[in-house]
Amino acid sequence: MSRSGADLALLLLGGFRALADQATEELAARGYEDVRPVHDFALQAILSGADTASELGRRMSVTKQAAAKTLAVLEERGYVVREPDPADRRRLSLHVTERGLAMLREGEAIFDELRARWEAQVGAGTLGEVERALRQLLGTQTVRLDSPGWAAQGLEW
Repeated sequence: MSRSGADLALLLLGGFRALADQATEELAARGYEDVRPVHDFALQAILSGADTASELGRRMSVTKQAAAKTLAVLEERGYVVREPDPADRRRLSLHVTERGLAMLREGEAIFDELRARWEAQVGAGTLGEVERALRQLLGTQTVRLDSPGWAAQGLEW
């Protein structure tokens, strides 16, 4: 058993990746075969107030162009609409559609199911201890919506 910091980081990343990949597969099986993890990040950012491509790019730490591409996909697939802003009709604001909200609810249910599977594998006490330890280490701000862009920051393509 390793005690290296790199191994810990890889285990944490592996846990995230396993859950995200399984959730994506399960969403596909439930009729959302066109959804990727970055779409969840984008929808959550829009729900929390990112109402333009520029703002979405800032919140996700990606370029405006990358955000615009993601938005185009989400709009094409019926998860997001652009509507005239009531305060400034020249401006288009982003809104998550009912289809987008339904997909997010389904995703939340899937993550609950995946958590229950992990609990069945290792026991409620063990999983509870893992969660308590992570909360103690990470505090209350455990998830950032800029995660997709975070990994690529500073890279030159």
